Amino acid sequence: MATATLAISSKNYSSWSLRGWLLCRMAGLDFTEEVRGADDAASRAELLLLSPSFLTPSLSHEGAKVWDTLAIAEYLNELKPEAGLFPADRIMRAHCRAISGEMHSGFANLRSALPMNLRAHFPGFKIWSGALPDIDRITTIWTECLSAYGGPFLFGAKPTVADAMYAPVAARFATYDVKLDPVCSGYCKTIMNWAPLVEWITAAKSEPDDIEELDVEF
Repeated sequence: MATATLAISSKNYSSWSLRGWLLCRMAGLDFTEEVRGADDAASRAELLLLSPSFLTPSLSHEGAKVWDTLAIAEYLNELKPEAGLFPADRIMRAHCRAISGEMHSGFANLRSALPMNLRAHFPGFKIWSGALPDIDRITTIWTECLSAYGGPFLFGAKPTVADAMYAPVAARFATYDVKLDPVCSGYCKTIMNWAPLVEWITAAKSEPDDIEELDVEF
């Protein structure tokens, strides 16, 4: 019997649910999913960027309830230190926390211009100019990490919290056909072929609920 429950919203549209789910899988936590449908008002507000805070994913485990993605990461790191969610090296660990925090609190223009939609694909999509600085910053982060730590993940051979945080960005880039340099394109391929993400996307593609506001034809 699972010892934890992870409340998530749509697998197709919710980047934050994906992050929390990846973290739980990376930690090796035994958990069950509690999926909140598109008719859930709080989940819908969050997906449409109308909510001031992110209440999903929410992890319940042995009396603890943790609903912020980075808080979930830190909780799982305390619970399962052997999983290596953060790099072992102090300097690398600080770097991992910094870029994960930057993803957590920033890139609002990217979120608005390229909403998460794993079932969609828009070849030749014209990106709103306001999102371009966000894309440039993200690719700079990726390039620096891959150069410093050798890849194929951001901090070396094994995925960390940072990869969970940036995985939805790689998925967005695939959906909207964002043109990338060879290094960043290679990282996106690594992430899109990452077994847990493949599992999530497969489930997302069979999800019955649609949110019309996020399924517009661009």
